[in-house]
Amino acid sequence: MGPIRAILLPGAGLPASAAYGELITALGAEVQAVAKDLELYAEDGLPADWSLDTEIDGVLREADARGWERFHLAGYSAGGAAALAFAAKHPDRLLSLALLEPAWAGKWDWSPAYAEVRKKYEQLEQLPQEQFLPAFARLGVRPDVVIPPPPDPLPSWMVNRPAGIKAFLRTFETYDLERGLLAAFSRPVFFALGGHSNPDDFGDIATRLSRVFFPDFHLEVFPRCHHFDPPHRIEPERLAGMLRRHWGQAESSGS
Repeated sequence: MGPIRAILLPGAGLPASAAYGELITALGAEVQAVAKDLELYAEDGLPADWSLDTEIDGVLREADARGWERFHLAGYSAGGAAALAFAAKHPDRLLSLALLEPAWAGKWDWSPAYAEVRKKYEQLEQLPQEQFLPAFARLGVRPDVVIPPPPDPLPSWMVNRPAGIKAFLRTFETYDLERGLLAAFSRPVFFALGGHSNPDDFGDIATRLSRVFFPDFHLEVFPRCHHFDPPHRIEPERLAGMLRRHWGQAESSGS
């Protein structure tokens, strides 16, 4: 068995290197882990024709440039949504999938509580700029979680992040994540869930994906974490061990 090859997609907030630096160190030399930035931020301005398909094409280019015919894909938040879309369209390229609280998982018959959360996300774009990020962050966690305010002024790399988050929210409203294709994905799926994250959002996604779509699904709860203090930053050593085990078992199970 050769080295483990994995592509890691970040959320819409942090650059990939900042999001995954500690996790990649914890994974060790036996894992060839690539922290790939989102295509949404590839240029100074956000592309007008961007969608989740743009992110899918970017993952394909990254893998092809490295000569990786098959690989493991992991994604957090917005990157997790892109990873789900990739798994639906290119299951033959993946050895496994790891989802770190994906920000979205399609528009289907979700629970009433989840539907209410999505409605609140859709209403965020109407808020004044200074209220957008705090309101967005509040939706991702339990009511008793204290979230520090965003830095003021925003660092230079973060200036276009609110617009990027809004771009993801808009594409979530229109993107066709084909249910049949996703349900046909048979490779192992790992899901990391923060104990202080919004259960009506990420908890509901985990429950639905495990019951409706993926036959080989493993859920791990990180009690101290939430969506903005995620496991790859708060508990990188623990998550690294779980991912190495997940990826190793996926490769041992064959195609």
